[in-house]
Formats: sequence, C-alpha cells, structure tokens
Amino acid sequence: MVRGTHLAVLAAACACSGCGHASGDASQSSAQQARIGRQAPNWTEPSLPGPKLSFSSLRGKAVYLNFFATWCPPCNEEAPSIEALAHEYGPLGLQVVGVDVLENARKAASFRNAHHLSYPIVVDDGTLRDQYSVNGLPVHVFIDRNGTLRKIVVGELSPAGILANVEPMLR
Repeated sequence: MVRGTHLAVLAAACACSGCGHASGDASQSSAQQARIGRQAPNWTEPSLPGPKLSFSSLRGKAVYLNFFATWCPPCNEEAPSIEALAHEYGPLGLQVVGVDVLENARKAASFRNAHHLSYPIVVDDGTLRDQYSVNGLPVHVFIDRNGTLRKIVVGELSPAGILANVEPMLR
C-alpha cells in the first residue's frame, strides 16, 4: 500500500509540472546562461515570418519571450491572450517573441496561423532552451528595455499575470 501511495504522489507531481521534458544531455551548450538581473544572452535563430531574428535587433524594446510547443495544452490556451497583449502593448515598446522549442518551421507556422499570431516566432533548436534552462513548458521570460533579464516564470500564466510582468518594463 505504501508503494502505491508513493507512485501516486510521483505521478501527481509529474502531472503538475506542466508540459515538461527531461534533457538527458548532461553537457549543456557553451552558450551564455541567462541570469536574473544580468544582460540577457544574445542569440540568432530562424524565425517566422523569417528569415532570422536576433536578440540584438530588439535592443531598446521590452522583450517578452514565450517558450512553447504546439503539443502543449497550456501553451495553446495562452496564445490568444498573448496575441492580444502584443497587439495592445507593441506600440508602447513591447516586443513579444514566441520560442517554439525543438520543433520545426512547419509546426511553428501551423501554430502561428491557427492562433492568428502577428508577433514573430523563432524555431529554437535547443540553444535558447539551454540558455534559459527551460525544463518544462510554457516558460515566460521578461527582459527590460536595457536588455536586463527581469523575471522567468515557469508554467501557465493568466493574462493578468503576464500583464503584471510586462507593465513595469514599459514604464
């Protein structure tokens, strides 16, 4: 009976962790690691609408990176409110960037079209995932206008929760 209880607790913990993955690769990329309060690492990735997007091209804007995958239910649930946020706060200096983790351009384009997203999506080969130590989805990364990483939130966020992190970066 005790063993069954432990297995049930373990299963519940896994279910509560969102859409996770285990990296299995003990040797992380030599890319700069993201740290709260420090400059966000630079990157250049293939993007939609294309051809590439680099973090350095976003300097001077507040940046909201939304790590997602097409198969992740919370990621799909958040997409419409993130699009609304991008539309409303883009003119005030916010740049939303979707980061499709370890999928391909076809899947990323399908997600973008299905949710009528106007903001760019980068197709991450694992570089950004490793820089930001993403080990579950969705993940929300908030970077201020000076390029300083302000906050990383793992798991689903309500529209109000996202806005609470975006508004201080736009002041």
